[in-house]
Amino acid sequence: MQVSKEMKKIVEALSKEKGLSKEIVVEALVEGLKTAAKKKYGSGAKIEVKYDDETGEIEIYRFREVVDKVADPNREIAFDSAQKLSPNVSIGDMLGEKINLQDLGRIAAQIVKQLFSQRLRLAEKQIIYDEYKHRLGEIVTGYVHRFIKRDVVLNLGRAEALLPEEEQIPTERYHRGDRVKAIVIEVYRQKEPQIVVSRSHPAFVKKLFEKEVPEIQEGLVKIIAIAREPGSRTKIAVASTDPNVDPVGACVGVRGSRISAVLQEIKGEKIDVVLYEKDPAKFVYNALSPAECSKVIVDEATKTLEVIVPDDQLSLAIGRKGENVRLASKLIGWRIDILSETQYMRRQDPEFLKLLKVTGLSDEIAGHLYEADIRDLKTLLETPPERISQLTRFSEDQVKEILEKAKSALK
Repeated sequence: MQVSKEMKKIVEALSKEKGLSKEIVVEALVEGLKTAAKKKYGSGAKIEVKYDDETGEIEIYRFREVVDKVADPNREIAFDSAQKLSPNVSIGDMLGEKINLQDLGRIAAQIVKQLFSQRLRLAEKQIIYDEYKHRLGEIVTGYVHRFIKRDVVLNLGRAEALLPEEEQIPTERYHRGDRVKAIVIEVYRQKEPQIVVSRSHPAFVKKLFEKEVPEIQEGLVKIIAIAREPGSRTKIAVASTDPNVDPVGACVGVRGSRISAVLQEIKGEKIDVVLYEKDPAKFVYNALSPAECSKVIVDEATKTLEVIVPDDQLSLAIGRKGENVRLASKLIGWRIDILSETQYMRRQDPEFLKLLKVTGLSDEIAGHLYEADIRDLKTLLETPPERISQLTRFSEDQVKEILEKAKSALK
């Protein structure tokens, strides 16, 4: 009776600790005992295990068929032996013999423990999977628990989540115990850890805005597109379903109160909130913010936008290492070629285009020649090589190669 009480306490304690139903814990225990019994009496043995939920008592029975001549002692019992256990038994009956837990032995007890733990772990995994598979795309909060090389494992409470190095914001560093928010991007049934999260995914910034902006929650403002280079800059295009609501203003908030909350979470990464336009020629004016545009030429066939900007806006439009134009291109889904007004004017000159095409010079290098009044192939050939080298900073051999190309083109 004491063993029964202890077993009942163990089942209840495990159920509470693991967050599992008592039925699952009992099922794991029963399966473990069945396996242990079969280990002792043979894999073909017919074993039944009963657990009394009220008392915590466990009963294990081994069933064998009553026969005249025993061929398989694990599955059959001789008639005369069966009569000693049950006088009224007949040939062909299934005779159940109660087994004491102690009869299973020490090794069997270890098997029970091992299988019991495995079954509970599988049940835990299934519960975590069932809970989080519906939370894909949601933000979760956890604490830095441990590290696997450069990957971070977050403690979410009952579950753990993996924040891989490639899903981290490059400028961030993590320490044990840090509180971290991230978006759920993968949920696995058996893999460890089962949950994979990201802080670098564009959807993370999108979800942060959804949380901070009531108009998005109410459907008055919609996030149409988002492009991100984690740790550096994000561009987000928004539109309004209500003409009385300014979508950009709603996302920024009074004195930047709403956007600042997002910026704080992503550690100061720059964010450009721009107005979405269905027409890509109009959209690009907003997408290249904070740069200003003078003119846009649309090529529908190649989905390319040639954007002309004032000379003093060229570097701003392109951005550091091409970041601004690259993000604008991702946001719109079109290729963007940017030219300054001076570059654009030069390209209206057919002779300059020949200079570019024949020599293979970059627009910038050819521009230096153009500004020095070397504006066609003929003038290029008449210019001393030393002068060309000075303007282009090319070596003597490089200049010679350029001049050879120019000669061939004029023949």
